[in-house]
Amino acid sequence: MTPASPSHPAAGPLADLWSGEFAPRQPLALVVLPKVGFALAHHLPAGPPPLPPSHPTSTPVTLVVSAPEPAEAAELVAEIERRCAPRWVWWSASAAVPPATQVRLAACWDLAAVHRLLHGGRRDDPAAVWAAAAGLPLPPPPSRPPGPAARVAPGQLGLWEGTGDDPAARHRLDPTGAEGISAGGGVDTRGTHEPVGAGGPLGAGGAFSAGGGFSAGGGFGLGGADGPLAGDGQLDAGWLHRAAGPGEALRRAAALAALALQAQHRQQAALNGLADRRARPGRTSLAVLTARAESAAELLARELERDGLPIDRATAETLLAEIVGPPPRTDADELAARRRRDAPVLAHLRGPVDLRNPAAVRAALRAVGIDVPDTRSGRLEPLRDAHPAVAALLAWRRTERIATTYGHRWLDTHVAPDGRLRGAWHGSDGAAGRMTAQAGLHNLPADLRAAVVAEPGRVFVRADLGQIEPRVLAVVSADPALAAATQADDMYAPVAAQLGRDRPQAKIAMLAAMYGQTTGSAGEALRRMRRAYPTALAYLDAADAAGRSGRDLRTYGGRLVRLAPTPRPPRGLTDPAPPDEASPAAGGVTEQARGRFARNAVIQGPAAELFKAWAVTVRAELPALGGEIVLCLHDELLLHVPIAHAEAAADLLRRALAATAAYWSTASGVRFVADVSILHRWSDAAH
Repeated sequence: MTPASPSHPAAGPLADLWSGEFAPRQPLALVVLPKVGFALAHHLPAGPPPLPPSHPTSTPVTLVVSAPEPAEAAELVAEIERRCAPRWVWWSASAAVPPATQVRLAACWDLAAVHRLLHGGRRDDPAAVWAAAAGLPLPPPPSRPPGPAARVAPGQLGLWEGTGDDPAARHRLDPTGAEGISAGGGVDTRGTHEPVGAGGPLGAGGAFSAGGGFSAGGGFGLGGADGPLAGDGQLDAGWLHRAAGPGEALRRAAALAALALQAQHRQQAALNGLADRRARPGRTSLAVLTARAESAAELLARELERDGLPIDRATAETLLAEIVGPPPRTDADELAARRRRDAPVLAHLRGPVDLRNPAAVRAALRAVGIDVPDTRSGRLEPLRDAHPAVAALLAWRRTERIATTYGHRWLDTHVAPDGRLRGAWHGSDGAAGRMTAQAGLHNLPADLRAAVVAEPGRVFVRADLGQIEPRVLAVVSADPALAAATQADDMYAPVAAQLGRDRPQAKIAMLAAMYGQTTGSAGEALRRMRRAYPTALAYLDAADAAGRSGRDLRTYGGRLVRLAPTPRPPRGLTDPAPPDEASPAAGGVTEQARGRFARNAVIQGPAAELFKAWAVTVRAELPALGGEIVLCLHDELLLHVPIAHAEAAADLLRRALAATAAYWSTASGVRFVADVSILHRWSDAAH
């Protein structure tokens, strides 16, 4: 069979997809089996007049495609993207879109990401996602695989790894094994994309009936012994693993694609049932728009993993040598370097001190007249001039962090030969929902930012959202006085005038309001805030009260923030963790700590949602400029673009922010601003 191509529009395994009516952004479920192929599921309109693609009575149709070579699968997916422009639906972007693929997909619906939005928490495996969508109890968590031998090829099958009870069956699905893909396994080994099944493409003969089972074509029902759903309606996560071979695996993948389509429909219905808190709601609810942005952010996360951050290795090596010395070649070299770092601090202390033991450091400081309740840098900074040991200790911490976390070993481990720093990315971490990254991408010290250098012929275009959290507070609280302050480029100036204080005090007052500080100068600033912006403070107080009482909240965009008492703070990697949050008596979290967390989450959460909506809007247009997003850092976007398109990319950042704010904060009267600059080195920016 001739592969689908522009010159053979009606041929190939996807001919039935081309021949049908497929509206742009219509949901199209995708389940990928790496080195085997993929399965699709979509809806057909159910009679005249045509119903929306997501209508519950529309009939799902499935199609399976054999594509053992990753390049073949990528080519076919790219062709679908070009010709149909669907909204891809998958259980998880990390599995459906392997980082190695070069296919750029415009729109998607990530069931795992939307599940986290709707239901909170960290668990987002397919069994949990289906149970929540179907209104079933949360099933037991999937077990982990016993070892590398039981793992399948990375990708969609990875969603189900370790949950089946037949390692041999898993091996049969991996064509890289000794047996390869046998001719009798239902897969065409000639690489001609022949759909599996004696009856031809399931898209033609294997449509699902409205009741949820195959109407023909020898496929699987959704329930019972031959389907992915157990008798209690729960998803059998090991079902895909137990396929007898690649052909059966593809047919089972088709059933899972159809199930994904059902889950998407139920999630969208649940989102439509949430309140739209915008001053002027639009045709599409904000919760649905948030779900789309959160899904696209997962695609962006995979692209960030693939592309990496440009690093000039020679510059990085020079900087590290200046800060921590040359690379240690032996354990003795490493010990000697450690002693050299410690010496300037120990020179001001009495006797030997383990500088890596906070209790020992506190005792040593007390011995020289510096008595502090803890040794955090924020606590010590005001005492920098009180004793030379304090300044030396603060300098030591900077060097020690770079030596132990960002030293020569870090450079060798995470910076590839192509000069890109790569690490795992997460589209939403914790209750705040911020994007986070590993390999030091989110905490790169300022001393090393000079090593982030644009490649020849390209520049960085950086944009930082200005005072994003107080502006978000103005939107979510609908405080008219605070909204008026956002019209200024520097909103702390009008806030200072309103409070009758200087700008630094106005900033302290705003932070005190959002973070729940009530003592010292922050307490007086907070009292002034209550008088000047009563609506905003009442909103924060209500969140605080909900947290103290253990009542769950939803962010402005619809994310569930779980606040029931737990042994540990419901905190993400980027959320603040004051040391007084733990209750020693109860071994858990105090009511005050839960209140402060809730107060912060209802601001940080929407700020993260706005940032990601802005970022994915930029992502959609950036390829036309030959650019890529290389870093998402809290409220900052860093683009890497050809020099010729730098000004156009800067304009895109501003236009995308205006377009995002137009629907996100419509009729609120709140203005959002971004500081945009064109740079050769990241360190050239004013941080």
